[in-house]
Formats: sequence, structure tokens, C-alpha cells
Amino acid sequence: MPVSRVTHQSEPNSSFTRGDHAKVSLASKRNGKLRLMLQTLVQVSLFCLLAVICVQAEQYFDLPIPGSVIGLAIVLLLLLTKTIAEHRVSLGSAWLIAELLLFFIPPVVSVIKYQSLFENYGAQLMVMLVLGTVFVLVGTGFVVDRVFRFERRMNRQRAQALLASGMEG
Repeated sequence: MPVSRVTHQSEPNSSFTRGDHAKVSLASKRNGKLRLMLQTLVQVSLFCLLAVICVQAEQYFDLPIPGSVIGLAIVLLLLLTKTIAEHRVSLGSAWLIAELLLFFIPPVVSVIKYQSLFENYGAQLMVMLVLGTVFVLVGTGFVVDRVFRFERRMNRQRAQALLASGMEG
């Protein structure tokens, strides 16, 4: 079956086949994926650089707060003050959250080195692990619930303010 020729509207002297349009479309999809991958890589690299800098600062100044918590506070502060837009860190943070399980493998594997510790204190360690997990889950749930309630209240106040300003005008 012969391929029909179609003249491209923006260039009257050029002609593209339907296959050429498919190639251009495929190339643009590939470039889009490559761009997203590069943006993700850059964002994750910047998160890692910030983490290294904060850990070094924590050690240098002998701070009682872990460097990772300092880094998290810095990112939160930058986001709250809108110094950094959320979309500037969303790809990297989404990738880190999606791959979070991989970061727990080394600590779990290193447990094998301390078998005698688990033989002697295994029950106590398990109780502490379960209690710690429960406390973290309950605390996180409480904070998330409060943030959602606050956000809902703020949205309601904004909507009421918009309605009130619309009625005045």
C-alpha cells in the first residue's frame, strides 16, 4: 500500500509522510522522558548535596540535631517562604519516596552482624521496635489530620472572603 504524502502547513515546500509524523512524535516523547529523567536526577543530586552539607555542618558545629533533620527543615523553610517552588523539587522527592524501601535494606542486612545481641535482647528489641513504630504512625497521623483540618479551614475562609468581596462589588 503506497504511503500518501502530506504537505506540512507551516512549510509549503516541504512534505512529510505519515511515517515521518510518527517519528517526530516518538522523538518528542523520548525527549520528554529524557528531560524528566534528567530533572529527577538533578533534583535528587541536590537533595543529596544538601544532606551531605547539613551532616558536615552538624559534625563541625557539634549540633545535637541530626544533619538530615536540619536539611529537611531547610527544605521546608524554603518551600514555606516560596523561595523554591514546589514543582522544582517534586520529581526528586517523588522518586526518593517511591524508592524509600531500598534505603532500609543496608540497615536490615547489617543486623546479621549482631546476632548475639538479638539472641540476648531480641524480645526487648522487638517490643521497642513495635512501640516506636506505633508512636511514629500515631504521631504522623495526628499531624497529617491537623494539617488537613487547617487547610480545609483556610480554604473555607478564602471562599467566604471571595463570596463577600463578590457581593460588595
